Amino acid sequence: MPVLNRIAGFADEMTAWRRHLHMHPEIGFECHETAAYVAERLREFGVDEVHEGIGKTGVVAVIHGREPGPMIGLRSDMDALAMQETTGKAYASTVAGKMHACGHDGHMTMLLGAAKYLAETRRFSGSVALIFQPAEEDGGGGKAMIDDGLFDRFPVTQVYAIHNLPGLEAGHMQTTPGPILAAVDDFEIHITGQGGHAAHPEDTRDPLIAAVAMVQILQSLVSRNTGPMQQAVLSVTQIHAGTASNVIPDTAFVNGTLRTFDPELRETLLRRLDEVVEGTASAHGLAARLDVLEGYPATINDADKAAFAAEVAADLVGADNVDPDVERGMGAEDFSFMLERKPGAFMYLGIGPGASLHNPGYDFNDAVAPVGASYFARLVETAQPLAD
Repeated sequence: MPVLNRIAGFADEMTAWRRHLHMHPEIGFECHETAAYVAERLREFGVDEVHEGIGKTGVVAVIHGREPGPMIGLRSDMDALAMQETTGKAYASTVAGKMHACGHDGHMTMLLGAAKYLAETRRFSGSVALIFQPAEEDGGGGKAMIDDGLFDRFPVTQVYAIHNLPGLEAGHMQTTPGPILAAVDDFEIHITGQGGHAAHPEDTRDPLIAAVAMVQILQSLVSRNTGPMQQAVLSVTQIHAGTASNVIPDTAFVNGTLRTFDPELRETLLRRLDEVVEGTASAHGLAARLDVLEGYPATINDADKAAFAAEVAADLVGADNVDPDVERGMGAEDFSFMLERKPGAFMYLGIGPGASLHNPGYDFNDAVAPVGASYFARLVETAQPLAD
């Protein structure tokens, strides 16, 4: 796999960083030791500035190039998942019930590798902001950093991120213009009726009947409110009600998730969801409350930046190993908050065969980390070249 020579020269160091991070996972915003480790490495590399505690536990480092110019942003997530690791690796998680099952340890390693290289060579103009973000999996750490003044303090003109992808050949890269990952909104429906003896339903207002009716109608929301060229998913995943065969319950609970790409369609479907809940409850003589748990917006690549990122990747790994128009996915990613504010692109990097993301048997492929680090470095050098 092609990598920059200097980065290839410290690949073993990168493996050591990644395995240390893998052994010491932290969840959500509680990335205190992780952030401290990242900040320590950055200072060792001789970056110009290290800022800690942004968005609770986020870290931003700044490296200045040899000539004046704009600032470019590179982002990595830092948090792990609440899962028990089953890999049996010598460097497996040392923290019970927590593991890096999504490869954020690898993402940090790639950005640290780029930091080391860029701090040594500085073959670029302007400056680069290296953004290490907590709470991608749950909590919206990207938004927290923005709300804490990320882009006011570090006025980047463009921003980029990588996510590893098991199952894609190692060193292959994928992106696409426009939406690449979906917006996610979870919903909870709380239905209140009047329970009673199941032998006398006429004396009750059955919340189960309303719950079943709601679920049936909700399955038509996408098919009847989404154009044939649009994409959306609404899945009902839980129905809870009742405790005994001869008791009609007082309450019922329905839970599910909505995934969309288009912001206007998202608003339409959320409005229709509310109308279905209210109308169905009223028709059954019941009360119902809809709680929408707004998640991450759609991850939407700037078309020009996605094309630029694909060109940089092609120069690095070869055009045959880059898909610049990959099919979008229904997962979600809180890099979306940064792309709402700044033009940029989200890129997948294949790590070869192995367990999927969010699987207790997952492990990042250390051989791929220098590729990601080289891609990050080449983005900076290509976007902000030195004058001839």
